[in-house]
Amino acid sequence: MSRAWPKKKTLQEGRDERSCSYIWLIQRDTHPAPIINCRMINSAGKHIRDASPAPDHRSEARLRIDPKVLVFVETTYSGLGRDIAELLVYNRIKYKIEVAGKSLPVLTNLDKGRYGVIVFENLDKYLNMDKWNRELLDKYCREYSVGIVGFVSPSEETLVGAQLRDFPLFVHTNLRLRDASLNPASSVLRLTRAGETAWGALPGDDWAVFQHNHSTYEPVEWAQRNTQEYPADSVGQVQLPLTTVLQDRGQLDGIQRVLFGSSLRFWLHRLVFLDALSYLSHGQLSLSLERMILVDIDDIFVGEKSTRLRPDDVRALIATQKIIAGMVPGFRFNLGFSGKYYHHGTREENLGDDFLLQNVQEFNWFSHMWKHQQPHLYDNLTLLMAEMQLNYAFAKEHNIPTNSGYSISPHHSGVYPAHELLYLAWKQVWNVKVTSTEEYPHLRPARLRRGFIHRNIMVLPRQTCGLFTHTMYIDRYPGGRDKLDESIQGGELFQTIVYNPINIFMTHMSNYGSDRLALYTFQSVIKFLQCWTNLKLASAPPIQLAEMYFRLHPEEVDPVWGNPCDDARHKKIWSKTKNCDSLPKFLVIGPQKTGTTALYTFLSMHGSVASNIPSPDTFEEVQFFNGNNYYRGLDWYMDFFPSETLPNTSSPMPTTLGTPRYMFEKSATYFDGEAVPKRAHALLPHAKIVTILISPAKRAYSWYQHQRAHGDVIANNYSFYQVITASDSAPRALKDLRNRCLNPGKYAQHLEHWLAYYPAQQVHIIDGEQLRLNPIDVMNELQRFLKIQPLLDYSNHLRYDVKKGFYCQAVSEKRNKCLGKSKGRQYPQMDERSAKLLQRYYLNHNTALEKLLKKLGSRPIPQWLKDDLSTGT
Repeated sequence: MSRAWPKKKTLQEGRDERSCSYIWLIQRDTHPAPIINCRMINSAGKHIRDASPAPDHRSEARLRIDPKVLVFVETTYSGLGRDIAELLVYNRIKYKIEVAGKSLPVLTNLDKGRYGVIVFENLDKYLNMDKWNRELLDKYCREYSVGIVGFVSPSEETLVGAQLRDFPLFVHTNLRLRDASLNPASSVLRLTRAGETAWGALPGDDWAVFQHNHSTYEPVEWAQRNTQEYPADSVGQVQLPLTTVLQDRGQLDGIQRVLFGSSLRFWLHRLVFLDALSYLSHGQLSLSLERMILVDIDDIFVGEKSTRLRPDDVRALIATQKIIAGMVPGFRFNLGFSGKYYHHGTREENLGDDFLLQNVQEFNWFSHMWKHQQPHLYDNLTLLMAEMQLNYAFAKEHNIPTNSGYSISPHHSGVYPAHELLYLAWKQVWNVKVTSTEEYPHLRPARLRRGFIHRNIMVLPRQTCGLFTHTMYIDRYPGGRDKLDESIQGGELFQTIVYNPINIFMTHMSNYGSDRLALYTFQSVIKFLQCWTNLKLASAPPIQLAEMYFRLHPEEVDPVWGNPCDDARHKKIWSKTKNCDSLPKFLVIGPQKTGTTALYTFLSMHGSVASNIPSPDTFEEVQFFNGNNYYRGLDWYMDFFPSETLPNTSSPMPTTLGTPRYMFEKSATYFDGEAVPKRAHALLPHAKIVTILISPAKRAYSWYQHQRAHGDVIANNYSFYQVITASDSAPRALKDLRNRCLNPGKYAQHLEHWLAYYPAQQVHIIDGEQLRLNPIDVMNELQRFLKIQPLLDYSNHLRYDVKKGFYCQAVSEKRNKCLGKSKGRQYPQMDERSAKLLQRYYLNHNTALEKLLKKLGSRPIPQWLKDDLSTGT
């Protein structure tokens, strides 16, 4: 392949071109005007000649690799490693971090490679691997067609023409460079568009450049030596391009690579890095080139005098919208209004209000609140709806469309954390189907913003663009004009659009008056995207965007409710009637039929311990974190935990109203609920987790007998052996009973799931047999784990009941209060055939549990586990 070297320029020619290129000499007038000239694009945003389509990196060959990146870092906290991980997270690319120098992780799973690309934060760590690991890694890359990305790491020693180990490749290091450009002939580039030059000094003084003399190498990016830093070297010399990113096509050893001479500090390297992942993974890690953009203008009619729109501002808004629509098909500004403040400006601003309404058909519209109030302050649905209806009536009066199905809450109040009344009122007044917020799960970091659906309203992530209500004048922009331009020219705003397939931007009416910074910002960044990327920009109404978003990210449909008190911003937009202190301090998670009801009863005897208000459906169990109750929202859950604690009259040590309590919840189905640990940790990250374990075979049989006693049709028509041996082709009800018998007993598997979210010091495992035989010691130990004060001496309050065969609460010298008839039933002994089958079935699970308990090291191995293992073997 012939190399497409950039045309050489004299220093003066470069300076002349810089004066009219995309890094423009900006007109210093009142309203900054974007003047971005790309070689391939005219002033209207159209390509001067048909550009070749972006290459498709996908291969027709049958690939045996997972779309996942393995990243070798120098340390867990190294800067470039963190930048790489954040970039992968932003683009939702799966990855695994390994510290270089250790043994290689497992690279294959059966006949499939676990990773599609290998990344070395420091290329030296790859070049200087020990012989065994290097041969193993290279063999994996060749066999599975896996490529390698490497970064030359800065060092104090300056290398001049130093050869890279085992490669006909030489590097010069610790250089200052400028004027980067891309190779139009490079097959690596897909997202990134070649043809422009990033004029000016490149960040850092530790760049490395590559020299080579073999056809396997192809430059991807060039730069020039910074002649302002080395003036003596440049006198009378023609500056040759220096290779700063290099492609190795694998002709030497069958492994393709892309090597970077600097980190990701340079914005262009972030794009090229994503292209390298796409190329080296044969398209497995390719990002879509489609990007949707919607720009919301909040606070229409809201604002102090002298901050609002005048007729000329509205004309500029319409004119710029037309320009942007030429570059972004379907683009229209989306205006959010609060009708109460119509005609609250100066005379000229009131004329601007009128002119806006005369051109109502030019824009899309959505509703704010009538008086721009925060909905979370309303505890009465009728009053909240009344405020919304005033804005609705205003819209009808002024011919503003009311059918967008989209609304934004002022300050995103009530959207997340969810205020249920807002969702109900939105549905009834405006038939809202879509909203957006920057607060889910948190404002920062922006790369982690996500969407969810609640009460059939789709909530999309909203992005910021660097403009806020107070940023109205270019000379008062925080950090100066250069700071805004930096965000546009490859910085945060530019990257936000690159990384997010669907972008909803928040702006404010004040950004379109005064210096009209929003018009400048969006026209500039869209043009800059056209100059440097192959992205296909478009726009659509919010409902269409929301449907697209959840098709792309179906895993985000279910919300994950976080703790509002862990985020200062969330506390400000959360109902004042709510109090995090009432949330549970610990959870009793089950599993079922291990003694959780007995533990619940014993805990409730303590005057400083209280549980939730009983549920009319599930009694003492709320069952919030699993099942459909979770979709009822956090408000529903917190209603079970009143802020003011009531006296525990059933306790032998009753407390008075308002005494601090250790709140807890017991739901025995939490233990093996797949989504429960993640959901519980999001809301209760500091909670203690309490679980009870007995022989899994005994637990399975007890559940079967429990279902029989409660009239379950399947349990009463099939023997226990028939249930536990049911095949996957059996009737669904039979399979469900089989699963509820068998699955919770896979203790190690479920405990590992909980330990992935909660540290071991927050998890307490109770031996269920000891709870039955020696509850006093078990409860004393549990109190110490939970740090409950004062300690209750259970030896004075528990007594063995001969008739029941277990311990009960001693209410007087001669009377016990025991659990109901359904507890402690005597069942027929399990048949021998079922017992042997279950011993074999649970052998591997019990072995894993024994290893886990030894690893945790805090508890002795239960006798029942020893017995099960000895019988099973």
